[in-house]
Amino acid sequence: MCEKTSSSRPRAMISRSALAAASTAAVAAGGRVADLRRDAWGHGVLAVAHAVVAAGAASVRVDYATEAEALALEGIDAVTDGDADIDPFLLYGLPDPDGTLRTRPVMRLVGRVLSTKPLAAGDAVSYGYTHRATRDTTAALVTGGYAQGIVRALGNAAHVEIEGVQRPIIGRVAMDVCVIDLQGSDAVATGADATYFGGRGPAAPSLARWGAVTGLTIAELVAVAGSHAERGWEA
Repeated sequence: MCEKTSSSRPRAMISRSALAAASTAAVAAGGRVADLRRDAWGHGVLAVAHAVVAAGAASVRVDYATEAEALALEGIDAVTDGDADIDPFLLYGLPDPDGTLRTRPVMRLVGRVLSTKPLAAGDAVSYGYTHRATRDTTAALVTGGYAQGIVRALGNAAHVEIEGVQRPIIGRVAMDVCVIDLQGSDAVATGADATYFGGRGPAAPSLARWGAVTGLTIAELVAVAGSHAERGWEA
């Protein structure tokens, strides 16, 4: 269950409606300058800049002069220094460390079920066999690994959402894939979505768990994962 695949990148799905609503809430909460460094925390600087300025922000902060120049051509004022005072957790719909969400997540990081296979009690999975099944079950191989920001520490310590249910990551996270315990369900289809964090379901606040497990900040986790995924759009 450790082979790599040429279509292994997860997708960072940006919700148009969540971005608009979160931008409005963040600007209404106070501040004039939005933090769009690191490609808008992995969300895509151009789209976020347009949304937050449309909501009433005066300016955005970016990393590079070339980004500021490109945004100027869009009629957006951008700076590369100074403080950004619009709350980024509201702007991007990120959970507080305790898992509280004040706005809906703008990004949903989603992998894809590549295959499933039965596991008998005692069967081991992934490198080093750090997990052995305690009962007969079904496992799924899912796109997304540590090369895409699914940090190795999350193996045996975090979950993904498949068909509305949180299911555990088992064994070590590989470079491009990880293994999920479907907990006895054998009806999950190849190609089904596996949501790591975000969205409207139980995975929405999962970045809080990721932060607790890895010791990384939520900002670091979302920026790295968003930057290494294929970006797409949803309602």
